[in-house]
Amino acid sequence: MVQFTRLFVSLCLIAASASAPTKRTVAQVEADIAKISSQVTALDNDIKGFPASGLPGVLNIHSTAQSLQSNFKTATSDVKANGAFNEADGTTILNDVLPIQPVLIGALSHIAAQKPAFANVPGAPSLILSDLRTLKTDEDAFGAALIAAAPADLEAQAVAIQNAIDTAFDKAIAAYA
Repeated sequence: MVQFTRLFVSLCLIAASASAPTKRTVAQVEADIAKISSQVTALDNDIKGFPASGLPGVLNIHSTAQSLQSNFKTATSDVKANGAFNEADGTTILNDVLPIQPVLIGALSHIAAQKPAFANVPGAPSLILSDLRTLKTDEDAFGAALIAAAPADLEAQAVAIQNAIDTAFDKAIAAYA
């Protein structure tokens, strides 16, 4: 009976340690941001390739949007698991995010402007609208996590980046709504 109790307690401790949330590192958050950057660039390129790419282009845009959604979710989780950034790490993260902003805003502007071309592909406008809404939700969660983790003196800049991206999402969504 004593051996069973020891075994049971040992298994419980192993299970508890395995289920405990793992603290993420700033390096992991930076790797997540690099993936987001790559996906935003791919999305921008897919959008710029339309309408010449036709239906396969619409499907590529959708696939890239889904990958980007997944990357936003992972990054959000990792930022939250990391907790507050110190000044140096907050500056590094902000500098990693800054180059993404104009590319994402450009992609959203392009997709809004190409609404008439997407309307020529059956089902494309509703698919694009769905992707835009989901991307905005996921990007907002990521932005909120970054703002919450940012040092106080970097918070205003992080909020300004988030607001600019939100405005671009709102315009793109309005074009398809």
